[in-house]
Amino acid sequence: MARRSWNINLDEMMKAGVHFGHPIKKWNPRMAPYISANNKGIHIINLTITAHFLSKVCDLLFDAASIGKQFLIVGTKKKAANSVAWAAIRARCHYVNKKWLGGMLTNWDTTKMRLQKFRDLRMKYKLRKLARLPKRDAAMLKRQLSHLQTYLGGIKYMKRLPDIVIIVDQNKEATALRECITLGIPTISLIDTNCNPDLADISIPANDDSIRSIRLILTKLVIAICEGRSSYIRHL
Repeated sequence: MARRSWNINLDEMMKAGVHFGHPIKKWNPRMAPYISANNKGIHIINLTITAHFLSKVCDLLFDAASIGKQFLIVGTKKKAANSVAWAAIRARCHYVNKKWLGGMLTNWDTTKMRLQKFRDLRMKYKLRKLARLPKRDAAMLKRQLSHLQTYLGGIKYMKRLPDIVIIVDQNKEATALRECITLGIPTISLIDTNCNPDLADISIPANDDSIRSIRLILTKLVIAICEGRSSYIRHL
């Protein structure tokens, strides 16, 4: 079957600043194959290579979504948080965009208990049961609910470990990546010039410090997942 182009346009990536890497002194030498030049002390990412890997990832996500696989998108840095939530909600994926709680995946039994507590508190809140409690008890439970919403809100419907994890800023999300490696969960990482491309199963070399760059890459991934999900639904 012929593969899609996914409308990956080099000019569009240039305008979004996908090609801008980190200052030369902060680079990871393993990124050398993905760097085309340097401009005033800043490494420039080879967008032809980026387009190749982005297309490859879109194909993979389309295929995975078309057979019902589940995805988790992780990106907790401020510049990525809103885009991660937007992408995950649009593609009906799970997400973590505030803080990665250590053991979220590797200690899944504990995470499941936290999620159940979160769901129970949400239900009590919706049914106004908290309003019937003494003010002090109600206030304490509301604080717990707010805390759980902040850190677990994006995975509240996750009933099992994800099939694929998409990571924005590999260095920032090192703990999440290590947990995936430990559990053998396939990973896709957005990597800048200060990252190690050998850690993730598939890496997309791109600027991970620009909101526009992050949003553009995630948009392409969302389109692939959504089209794959549509294909899955049609074949049910």
